[in-house]
Amino acid sequence: HVIENSENLGGTGGFNTGLRYAFAQPEGKYDYLWLLDNDVQVHRNALTELVTLLETEPDAAVAGSTMMQLTTPWRINEMGAFVDLHRGRLLLNRHREDVPGLEGKTLEELHNMDIDLSDNLEDCRPSMDVEYIAAASLLIRSRIAREAGLWDDYFIHYDDVEWCLRIARMGHRILVSACSLIWHLPAEYKVPTWILYYDNRNVQYLLEKHAPENVRGLRRWIRKKSLYYMLLGKNDLARLHLEALEDYRQRKTGKKDIVLDGCYFPPAHVQELLHNDGVRRVLIPWTVDLVKSGLHDIVAAAMKKRSDLRVDCLVAPPFVEDGMKCLLDGTDSVQVSAGKGRRWFNYVKMYNHYDLVFQSDYQPILPLNLAAEKILYVNYEGVSLRHRPTTKNIVRSIRSIGANGAVMAVNGKI
Repeated sequence: HVIENSENLGGTGGFNTGLRYAFAQPEGKYDYLWLLDNDVQVHRNALTELVTLLETEPDAAVAGSTMMQLTTPWRINEMGAFVDLHRGRLLLNRHREDVPGLEGKTLEELHNMDIDLSDNLEDCRPSMDVEYIAAASLLIRSRIAREAGLWDDYFIHYDDVEWCLRIARMGHRILVSACSLIWHLPAEYKVPTWILYYDNRNVQYLLEKHAPENVRGLRRWIRKKSLYYMLLGKNDLARLHLEALEDYRQRKTGKKDIVLDGCYFPPAHVQELLHNDGVRRVLIPWTVDLVKSGLHDIVAAAMKKRSDLRVDCLVAPPFVEDGMKCLLDGTDSVQVSAGKGRRWFNYVKMYNHYDLVFQSDYQPILPLNLAAEKILYVNYEGVSLRHRPTTKNIVRSIRSIGANGAVMAVNGKI
């Protein structure tokens, strides 16, 4: 039976549509309900293992799959999670842990294997108690789902977190299976833009229900994050944080029409930028993966064509183990100190030394924006050219995170 929503209701609306249908059926028609994302790859034994787990653990209400990374199929993304109710953060269990014996195997090979990760990992059992299971693959007893009710209307993000916490408060266990696997694109491949609004709005509602004493501190933290994005030159994302604060205050939920100022373009757009006479000195830090972002050949071609184009590569400090290595010929390496104070001093000395700085959308280095007025944010899907904020805009931003900060931002004064 296929049910189709007439409009985009987000993850919340999609799952609630399915839950409403299930709740409308006669009691006993379904023993279990399986909540499953539409963008996951599912191991052939995934559902069987979840059913078996709940059949053997009668006091458990929920069983979830271990989520592996689609891009690196032998790497765990999360084996369930725990919830930090101080800030509403998810503490992913065994996040980014490679599974011995599975390294290098393709997704197809793993699909055809009988896998119990507890055989491969130390301190791992076939099933474990956790506080949260992502609805990417979550099996719940139908009776318990009816008692818990529908999801709160968050539209997307934190809706399944709140549901799991609600079920746990009802006195039920939540388990993750090491024998049930799914594969999902890891979060670092998704650029945080419009989703920041929902993350910051919905986590306030989450703490209001499950840790109300922490809401005030959380709101202060969200204001600080808005300043961080302002300093990065991402005014629209700074505004989203403040709108999240204001909309929570006004008790708004559901979908929001979001307009972003910053546009992303295909990597080919950089070719035109690097052929601009106004760009002669470029700095690329270790956080930017030129190969994965599709920029390596574009930058190399520009350097070959323009003898006046100088490209420097900022080398990772000694304490960074997985920094990208610059594979471009003809570039100069720039070193920074390991100590935080001296490293910041190195960045300050670079003030306006370059015409353009590349920044990773996934791991921006805030003080690096001192080096140029133009900042090119890079991810695996596209690029976005931003401008370093002026002192005047920074002062406005600092004022906006005061008592009336959210109202000022919504009125467009940031």
